[in-house]
Amino acid sequence: MAQTPYVQQASNTRLGIWLMVATTLVFALQDGISRHLASEYNVLMVVMIRYWFFALFVMTVAARKAGGLRAAAATSQPLVQSFRALLLVAEICIAIWGFTILGLVESHAVFACYPLLIAALSGPVLGEAVGWRRWAAIGVGFVGVIIILEPGFGVFQPAAIIPLISALMFALYGLLTRYVARRDSAATSFFWTGTVGVVAMTAVGIWFWQPMLPGDWLWMGLLCLTGALGHWLLIKCYEVAEASAVQPFAYLQLVFASILGVFAFGEVIRTNVAIGTVIIVMAGLFTLWRERQAKAG
Repeated sequence: MAQTPYVQQASNTRLGIWLMVATTLVFALQDGISRHLASEYNVLMVVMIRYWFFALFVMTVAARKAGGLRAAAATSQPLVQSFRALLLVAEICIAIWGFTILGLVESHAVFACYPLLIAALSGPVLGEAVGWRRWAAIGVGFVGVIIILEPGFGVFQPAAIIPLISALMFALYGLLTRYVARRDSAATSFFWTGTVGVVAMTAVGIWFWQPMLPGDWLWMGLLCLTGALGHWLLIKCYEVAEASAVQPFAYLQLVFASILGVFAFGEVIRTNVAIGTVIIVMAGLFTLWRERQAKAG
């Protein structure tokens, strides 16, 4: 979960689609491993170790580019960059916590509404125009969220709000990434995401250190590798294809995570979750299509 938006250069849509499919598969595996580890160890410690490796990956990528680390760190908006980095790391902690309580299927089903939240908030945050068609799609999408949450049936679980909060935080992170991209390069945003995130998580997570079993260190190593591989694939994806062309395929993470949840963790896909998810995805795909049409026009 929690993929990072990047600035892209379009050239090969078919390759970009395949890279996005691979990205979603890797991130789904990452979520599954996170669910396993966070059910045995403190979430903050798991995310902290994951960020240690992620920050190393970020700095390695930055060092290999022209200008090195100094160029990557250069920004005229350090406060916004820092805030979006803190927002992402907090969102990841909340999302993984949600996995342990609700499971992968229901967490991802609700989280799938984040493109609708981005569309809804793009006006007040970025000053972008949102037409009535996209507002209608946003409304329909949130009907899907309500169907999943079932607030009027039986005893409503407050925990069901966790992935919705996570989606809202990730939507704000995505909008702030668009905002800083007006003056900063993607490499700079990526650098600040990793470095500020690792400092924040280490300051918090180190107080929750727990000894890990040797077998779980193997899972932790795999978690770190999937994190780096997923971001590398995402970078390559946006280097070869337009975001608007490949973004619809990002919903495959929901599919892969649900399959993993069912077969690896014994989760069940309830009927209301399936119906609500279909509504959310269709509404999200429509908003992506309208955004592409608006840019083309």
